[in-house]
Amino acid sequence: MGRPPPLAALYWRILLLLLGAWAGCAKAQGSKILEGQECEAHSQPWQAALFQGQRLLCGAVLVGANWILTAAHCKKTKYTVRLGDHSLQSKDGPEQEITVAQSIQHPCYNSSDVDDHNHDLMLIRLRGRASLGPKVKPINLADKCAHVGQKCTISGWGTVTSPRENFPDTLNCAEVQIFSQNKCEAAYPGQVSDGMICAGNSNGADTCQGDSGGPLVCDGLLQGITSWGSDPCGRPDRPGVYTNVCRYLDWIKKTMGKRG
Repeated sequence: MGRPPPLAALYWRILLLLLGAWAGCAKAQGSKILEGQECEAHSQPWQAALFQGQRLLCGAVLVGANWILTAAHCKKTKYTVRLGDHSLQSKDGPEQEITVAQSIQHPCYNSSDVDDHNHDLMLIRLRGRASLGPKVKPINLADKCAHVGQKCTISGWGTVTSPRENFPDTLNCAEVQIFSQNKCEAAYPGQVSDGMICAGNSNGADTCQGDSGGPLVCDGLLQGITSWGSDPCGRPDRPGVYTNVCRYLDWIKKTMGKRG
């Protein structure tokens, strides 16, 4: 038998083993929106963010020069809307921050029950009109519902790991597919309604904490608003759940039309 290693050598050997184990866990969790990657800068020019001071609250979507669509559960007493961001820390020109004139939750949304995700939709009217251009422009709403298997893009500044939270500086994107309603209901028995749509993929691509209110975009049209999902996020058998925009077109158009 050889001599036992000195204490210093033993310490470093144990430390390296621990670091190796931690790295294995981190790698297994993956780089995510979840399982996504940094978006090409300003490739999602309708992407907006809701902020309270310097704190990110939710994602959101520009749907008109002075209108934002987001999740009803994102409502706070006071917040601002940021447009044209890619990196939240550095400025490269198109960033705009506009105050909120009015927050209009869907009239059927139940704000008193955090487990009730039905009608999770909110329109925000801005105090001023956004300065539009190639890096800040509204997205068109889908006038037909998405079909099963349709490929879509999700985006946001939400945590890229779950359950441990790690918020990125730059906007992240991932590709997902639309699930059938039966598969969606099987994943979340008794929790899914016609006003919801599920999307995910076999790698566990998913939206997570901080992505709420952001877009589900299919063929260049807005099909969904990030609403809820599994905890922890990123389970292939439990896809992300989105408010199904095509079911709310009348309410969205009437509300925007009435208030200009």
